[in-house]
Amino acid sequence: MVEATFLKTPIGIAKITGDANGIQSVSILDEESISNDLLHTETPNCLQDCKTQLKEYFEGSRTEFELTVNPKGTAFQLKVWKSLLQIPFGKTTSYLEQSSHLGDKKAIRAVAAANGKNPILIVIPCHRVLGSDGSLTGFSAGIWRKKWLLAHENPVKQKTFF
Repeated sequence: MVEATFLKTPIGIAKITGDANGIQSVSILDEESISNDLLHTETPNCLQDCKTQLKEYFEGSRTEFELTVNPKGTAFQLKVWKSLLQIPFGKTTSYLEQSSHLGDKKAIRAVAAANGKNPILIVIPCHRVLGSDGSLTGFSAGIWRKKWLLAHENPVKQKTFF
């Protein structure tokens, strides 16, 4: 049976679903779409590690996730999502680079579409993929959240003058 839990984050409410076979989804909801009661329900055991690790990620103490993921998708989507796991924290790539890495530069639109269907946001870091010109294109949870996540992972360091 698929279970669910919720976590308040700086970019909205994370809804986490999964079962004993792994995490099936992490989506971001607007706060007004969730009742306060849901935020305070007990977390199922199978989702506790994910909830804890996401909390650590947002607090800045975690840069890698150690979770079993079990997304549902086509063989091609699964291949694309698996390749996203190779993008290190604080780094980005482009859709063109990702499709080249997967062996077919011409598959750029299919790769971008598969990224857009990624059901496990943040843990499978589709937010680290940019347009070839460095633009913040496509993110199912909203471009402002993609921008926030990238800034969180690679904050601009203010240089001191003295």
